[in-house]
Amino acid sequence: MDESKGHSTPNGAETTKFPFRLGFGLLFGLLGWLIPYLGVNSTLLPAKIQQIAPDQKVQIVALLATIANIIEGALSDRTVSRWGKRNPWIVLGLITTLICFYWLTKVTTIKGIIINWSLFQVALNMMVAPIVAFIADKAPKKYRGSISAFYGVGMNIGTPVGTMIASRYLTKINSGIYAFMIFEVVFTIIGLLLVGDGNNKGEKVKELHGSELLEAFIFPIHGDVRDFYLAVFGKLLFVSAQFVITGYQLYIFVDYMKLSSASAAHNLSVMSTILLITGVSFAIIGGPLADKFHSLKALVAASTVVMGIGVAFPAFDAAPWTMFAYAALSGAAMGMYNSVDQALNVSVLPNPDNVAKDLGIVNLANSLGQVFGPIMASVIIGAVGYKMMFPAAGLMCLVGAGLIMLIKKVH
Repeated sequence: MDESKGHSTPNGAETTKFPFRLGFGLLFGLLGWLIPYLGVNSTLLPAKIQQIAPDQKVQIVALLATIANIIEGALSDRTVSRWGKRNPWIVLGLITTLICFYWLTKVTTIKGIIINWSLFQVALNMMVAPIVAFIADKAPKKYRGSISAFYGVGMNIGTPVGTMIASRYLTKINSGIYAFMIFEVVFTIIGLLLVGDGNNKGEKVKELHGSELLEAFIFPIHGDVRDFYLAVFGKLLFVSAQFVITGYQLYIFVDYMKLSSASAAHNLSVMSTILLITGVSFAIIGGPLADKFHSLKALVAASTVVMGIGVAFPAFDAAPWTMFAYAALSGAAMGMYNSVDQALNVSVLPNPDNVAKDLGIVNLANSLGQVFGPIMASVIIGAVGYKMMFPAAGLMCLVGAGLIMLIKKVH
């Protein structure tokens, strides 16, 4: 795939004009799914589980997941339609996630929640992989760091804002879900209109036969896959460590720090504000720094180390100030990491014909991290209590940073 596709002058030279519409389209498209997902997943869903089965809440949160990125990404890579290759999948994902959100307001059993949230994950990934693929489809190479920064800003807005909104609906869970549904529709549509991924009916899609057909839907095995998998596993460890905290943040305040529900809600809001400020601040500068100094790998690795320090902090004291320290350090780390991570991922893709599928595999690391982190936390909590899960998360980050530094293709 031509890296300057969609951004070329008539004679084929790459334009020097910065693609702001693409950047803001990515930002709105990302926020459209991320804020509702994180708000419900990290706060309203645990609160609903606590209402239904308070004695099983830790174990049940660890079960909620499924995997769909790879197939949906591969299909969007080969979609030809009057609405573009990515838009049909994003819209289908929008509609089905809304259905799952609505069903979540009605379900009253743990089994129903697990089935619903598994289906939701499938639907959500119809949106995730194609939106990320816009970076590879449309961003000129010299602006990838800065365009990735728009995505990073969105990632760092999404986590705290989703929690801040959700924390106001802890006693009105269904109302919170309805609010997130409206938010998702508005922001997703704005994002798609800004990106403008129009008719691609004239695009030729390579016919696949035999092993090529199989490879289009599986983990890459040809090309320069070493660096790709180092990036994937580095991301898996980073996200897993993050979700050791994020997946249990409500329970950390209530069960580990022994706060009331009202006090927990207040402290969640404070922590989220800190995450928002530090995350957005560092996300804004990360991409431009990467473009200027060509230092994607070093920035991602350094961010992972800082995250490791942040997630270990609550082990020092079972008091809210340690979660605020975590928020400050991890917010800065996530800001820098998210602003350049997608640019790094695009740079290590092994096959330009399988962009969304392979980015879906990268995002699979993100999805698995959101599952593996809480599972690891659940095991540690059940065995030795909350305190030891924090240094364990820190160690995961140090290993992840080491993997990133082993990448050779990217400086």
